[in-house]
Amino acid sequence: MSSPHPPNIAQVDVRGPRFSAWVTSVVLAAGLLLSSGAILLFQTAVFAIGAFVGLAYSPYGIAFRELLAPRLGPVLRRESQSPLRFAQLVGFGFAAVASVGYLAGAPIVGAVAAGFALAAALLNATTGFCLGCEMYLVGRRFLQRMTERDSPKRTTAVRATEGV
Repeated sequence: MSSPHPPNIAQVDVRGPRFSAWVTSVVLAAGLLLSSGAILLFQTAVFAIGAFVGLAYSPYGIAFRELLAPRLGPVLRRESQSPLRFAQLVGFGFAAVASVGYLAGAPIVGAVAAGFALAAALLNATTGFCLGCEMYLVGRRFLQRMTERDSPKRTTAVRATEGV
C-alpha cells in the first residue's frame, strides 16, 4: 500500500509521462470527436493539477504509479519534472481554450485548440518526443543567453580597480 502523500521528487520515471500522453490522447480524441466541452474541461483540470500542483498528484500519474509501475519492473531512467510541468501548462492553455470554445458555442475554436493539444499528446505518446518539454528547454537556453548578454563583462582593468 502506498503512502497518502506521494514522494516529492524532482525526477520522474520516463515511462509515466508516456503513459499519461496515451491517456491524454484518448481523452482529447473523445472530446474532439464528441465536440464535448465537458470532456475537455476534465482534461483541462488534469493538466492544471500536473502543471500547478505536481505530476505526482495528477490522476494519470497516480494511475501509472499505483497500477502500472509495480508491474513494469525497476525504473531504469528518470527525467526532470520541470519540462514536463511546463508541457502540462501548455496543454492546460490549449485545453482551456478548447473547453471554452465548445462551451461558449464556438466549436471551430474548440476543435482547433483540441486538435493542437491532441497532435502534441499523440506525438509524445507514439514517439516520446515532448513538444512542450522542448519548448521549455529552448526557452531556458534563450533566457540564459539573454542573461549572459545583458550582464556586464568585467575586464581585467575593472577587476584590478575592485581589488580582485
